[in-house]
Order: sequence, then C-alpha cells, then structure tokens
Amino acid sequence: MPAKSKDNARPRTSEGARPRAGTIALVGRPNVGKSTLLNALLGTRIAITSPHPQTTRDRIAGILTEGGVQFVFLDTPGLHRPRHKLGQRMNELARGAASDSDVAVFVTDVDARPDGTVANTVRDEDREILKSIPETTPTILVLNKIDRVRNKTHLFPLLEAFGKERALAAVIPVSALAGDGMGRVLSEAAKLLPPGEPLFDPDELSDKPLRFFVAELVREQVLRRTRQEVPHGVAVTVESFEEGTKDVRISVTVHVAKESHKGIIIGDGGKMLASIGTAARKRAEALIGRKVHLQTFVRATPKWFDDEARLTDMGVAEGAKPKARKARKGRGVA
Repeated sequence: MPAKSKDNARPRTSEGARPRAGTIALVGRPNVGKSTLLNALLGTRIAITSPHPQTTRDRIAGILTEGGVQFVFLDTPGLHRPRHKLGQRMNELARGAASDSDVAVFVTDVDARPDGTVANTVRDEDREILKSIPETTPTILVLNKIDRVRNKTHLFPLLEAFGKERALAAVIPVSALAGDGMGRVLSEAAKLLPPGEPLFDPDELSDKPLRFFVAELVREQVLRRTRQEVPHGVAVTVESFEEGTKDVRISVTVHVAKESHKGIIIGDGGKMLASIGTAARKRAEALIGRKVHLQTFVRATPKWFDDEARLTDMGVAEGAKPKARKARKGRGVA
C-alpha cells in the first residue's frame, strides 16, 4: 500500500452543499508514475506497476468516495508512438479517456540532473499530449517524482514553462511514491467535478471484475522477473475462476510472443513459473480475502499483440468508459 499523504487536506463539501461526482483521466507519457499516483490517491493498491514502459494496457477505474465527493479516476496507458495494434489500442484508450472525462490530470515527471538541477523545458512528447486534451476539459498538471530534487526552487522554471503551454486549473508538484501532495490533488480535482450523485456504490473500488485483477497480478510478477523483449510480449488470460465458500480456484495462461520465451518464463526445473505463481497467489489472496488455488500455464501465441481478433478474444486493451451503476456484490472490486 502506498504511504499515506503527508498533507492531510481532504476534500469536504460544506453543510447543505450538493454532492459532486465525475471522472478524472490520468494521462501522460509512459513511466511517469500514473499508476503509482492512482494507488496513492486511493490509499490502496489496485494498479500494477513495474520499471517497464507500457505496463498499463487498459483503462482502469479507481473509485474514491470521500467528503461528499466521488472521484472516478481513470488510469490510462502511457501515450507513445505505437509499433503494433496493441499500441494503437492503448493510445486510443488514453486519448478517449481525456476526451470523455470531466477533468484531466496531466502527469509528467522531473528530469533531475546529476548536479541537482532540473531540465526547465517542456518535452515535445508532453507538449503533444497537452495539445491532445480538449481545451474544454479542465486540466490539472501534476509534476511527479519531486523527491528526486533536493532544492525544490529548481522546479519553478519548469512549472512556469508548462503554464505557458495551456491554461491549467492547478499545478501541483507531488511524489506519488512517498504519498506527498495527494491531498491537494484531491482538493483541486473536487473543485472541478460537476455536482451530482455518486456514479458507483461508495464501497466500490473499481469497475473491473476480480478476474481482471488476478490476470494483472500474474502479469506484474512476470514483468518484475524478466528483461529485454520478454515483458512486452506477455499477456495473461484467465481460463477459469471458480468461487467456493472458503476458497477460489483460478487457472491462468501466460501468453508469450515466441516459443523461445516459454523456457524463460518456466525457468530451470519450473522454478521461475513457480516463483511467479506463488507471488501472484499471495497478492490475489490479499485482494480477494480468501484462500486461492492458482494454476499457471505458459503458451506461445506468436504476434498476439498485432492481431485485432486475438486482442479482442484475449480482452487486452479493451477498457470501455465506466458506466455509472449502483454496485452489487461480486461485480467489481470492493
């Protein structure tokens, strides 16, 4: 679980004020910390993270109901130059989230130099992403990873440069990893959300089913244990998900892009696959709150990432706009 925010200012509605609710898209380049930010804002871990770019492939709703305000945060894939159909789908999800949401949170990070100074110009990629957000969408700039900078005054020129790119509702330096600045992000976002009743049950954390998160937990362990081209060619599908009164039996398939990658995932004597399965099972048990029996298989599925029909069949990068609903137990993560 991310560290608690050191700034404790939380959004509150004044007595008699109408409640607020809406969607907030988290958009930005790969590896700027969008998923870490989502986890820190929610105060619990629902999005997987890894050092590899394009870890997030889907649009994941994280729901926080607090102080008369319901935030529906949309974690999105990092916008990048795609080389295959999976990348195209991921970009479409991210751009669609920014267009469909009530508020956009543009996330970027600090380019800290060895001498302690900070690059004070806006990256071309950041400029393109900012331009892709509709002018009519209120936008908050979140500058992440400020824990890398000892002298925070070095951030001022960069923040000023971003302010010249477009109108921004707020500019907020944060460290999502440390939990710093989360209260201010929530307070500023709350001001921009439209009045309205909650879109989801207050106890719900996401609109995604448990099956989705189990697949993600397995994929996360693969990402954390492999290098080079292997992580980018991995997908995980849930073959069966049987819930009992005291336990859950789950079977998953880890798809790899090349036959030669199967041996890497399985490892010497099956040790790598066993390690992946054990770590993912423990995470799944913490999420579900019951004993989990996890079976993990490996299959070579060449070029799955460049096949539209297969991507659809596997359910990869298919995140639709969250539909407002009052939750029923078992439908989403609570």
